Amino acid sequence: MAVTLEVTPARKRRPLVDGHLDSPKISDTKLIRSLFFASQELSHMQPLRFILRRNSQSIIRKVKILAAVFDELLRSHMVYSQSAQLCFEEMNIVMQRMKTLIEDCTRSSKLWLLLQIENVSFSFHELITDLSTVLDILPVNDFNLSEDAEDLIVFLKKQCSDAIQFVEPRDDDLRRKVTDTIDGIKHQTVPDQSKLIEIFNDLGLLDSISLIEEIQRLEDETHDQIDERSRIAAASLIGLVRYANCVLYGPSTPSPHPDFRRHKSLSEANIPADFRCPITLELMRDPVVVSTGQTYDRESIDLWIKSGHSTCPKTGQVLKHTNLIPNSALKNLIVMWCRDQKIPFEIYGDGGVGSSTTCTEAVGFTRMMVSFLIDKLSVAECNDVVFELRALAKSDSVARACIAEAGAIPKLVRYLGSDSPSLQINAVTAILNLSILEQNKTRIMETDGALNGVIEVLRSGATWEAKANAAATLFSLASISTYKRRLGRKVRVVSGLVDLAKQGPTSSKRDAFVAILNLAAERENVGRFVEAGVVQAAGDAFRELPEEAVSVVEAIVRKGGLMAVSAAFGLIRPLGEMMREGGDTTKESAAATLVTMCRKGGSELVAEMATIPGIERVIWEMIGTGTARGGRKAASLMRYLRRWAAGDTHETAATETQSIVVPTPSRIFNPVL
Repeated sequence: MAVTLEVTPARKRRPLVDGHLDSPKISDTKLIRSLFFASQELSHMQPLRFILRRNSQSIIRKVKILAAVFDELLRSHMVYSQSAQLCFEEMNIVMQRMKTLIEDCTRSSKLWLLLQIENVSFSFHELITDLSTVLDILPVNDFNLSEDAEDLIVFLKKQCSDAIQFVEPRDDDLRRKVTDTIDGIKHQTVPDQSKLIEIFNDLGLLDSISLIEEIQRLEDETHDQIDERSRIAAASLIGLVRYANCVLYGPSTPSPHPDFRRHKSLSEANIPADFRCPITLELMRDPVVVSTGQTYDRESIDLWIKSGHSTCPKTGQVLKHTNLIPNSALKNLIVMWCRDQKIPFEIYGDGGVGSSTTCTEAVGFTRMMVSFLIDKLSVAECNDVVFELRALAKSDSVARACIAEAGAIPKLVRYLGSDSPSLQINAVTAILNLSILEQNKTRIMETDGALNGVIEVLRSGATWEAKANAAATLFSLASISTYKRRLGRKVRVVSGLVDLAKQGPTSSKRDAFVAILNLAAERENVGRFVEAGVVQAAGDAFRELPEEAVSVVEAIVRKGGLMAVSAAFGLIRPLGEMMREGGDTTKESAAATLVTMCRKGGSELVAEMATIPGIERVIWEMIGTGTARGGRKAASLMRYLRRWAAGDTHETAATETQSIVVPTPSRIFNPVL
């Protein structure tokens, strides 16, 4: 879609005045003093430097004239009529709007302002028109002003009444250059570097740092847009700036301490409960409402329904229909939260280049940029280029698709075994970012050496960060069920993840546990993890990572049968402590784990649970104040305890036909490393 010169629709942001700038009723002196200070503040503001300069200068000059008049009124100590007070209050609102408009333009993306220049120019002219209206009804003759002050007001009235909306020819010419460059991408015309330099010099974007800041402002604009057309226009501008930054200033030099490890991990963020899908407990990307009024992530509830379920997972009610209604309000809140937390959120979905909502121009710029970078791999310092591909793959689905389609994955695989820690981190993180796109998972799994390279980084990477990102890559690949089984059959994957969970720093352990939890969803993988010592590793991490570690034990015990229950026997007391001290999710998982162990393990495990000091009180508290699921699990535990105390051991283990061997301290499972 070509970027047109039409005025773009109104934005969600900038509701500048109407809701909160009404002036309170104040005394005459305070009102004039407020007007004087507001005019002084506006008078000392700097006009916009590169675009809309004359528009902002015009407003600032007019307010300087008002400041001189208010200065005289402030020294006169007059009592004003009600009509004069109303005029002053309205003038105060107009000046606040002027200040807000100039500040907003100063903070905004220069390219976005340039594309909207007629719209913004109209906003400046509208403010001058509003000021002219107030001056026309202002009872100046009642003020006993000096002749000089009256002349200033007459002069200001004439200036305001003669003002017309205008766009500077320089700004209009610059906008045309930008739109012509973007439109040329449709015809696969490579932008001339000299023209790019001219455009960005005229905008005051003179180096790589300023271009990166411009990209960040444009990304903010993308989030702020209401309609799809405006979002696509912003996306095309982002593509232009990214391409210009790459070809004009070369690949970025990676920082020795980069401020991101792939992207900010969701597991490191405190996700609000309302933003989590009740099925997966993960952040919802596409929240939808079912017939019972409950909200789920579309992918999770769709899989639930396709699996043959006809009830609401949360309430148990029968679904009257299977229509899924998008929860747009909640999605907007999630997008805003992700932006505040610096967590990427796909605005356009995960459809890649072929998606109907992708921007043709943005795709074109991205393809040219990727081609430029891959050509550089053989002639430039490869670490800088790989870092640039890593950063680009982090940005969006279009970039991930373009990078993979250009054949970058086999080239990145070569650097997984690099002796340079920085290059190894950049290579494995680039592959991780590429794996977020669904079709890229297949490309990675089918590329010779890619999977083995990632596994080798997991086992013997140069840094913990590289190992953690390798674990995160395996987690991403395992989202496809066939790959989940394939990965779980590899001993090096299982042992590598368990070793990382045992030995790594907290952030690396978290990535390992998340990957283990995903692979453990496949029942055939659980036994291998038990043999590798995952239960012991999770138990050791109860204090450090309670939510992740307890969730892993719950999944292992639920899927693993008697062998897993036996391995987890030594964790009965720690699980009881987690029920007392953990958060809601941790308490639920701990209770669910103990329920499963009691059901599968029989009276010996119930007896061990009964020895936990104060366990009944903990269970009663959870029944009364815990979550709905936690309360149900706690009630089940209480029933097991009551039956055990009454000597009824038959029903306790009714679901198991074979007894469990309860390990003594000397017989607790000790994995072979």
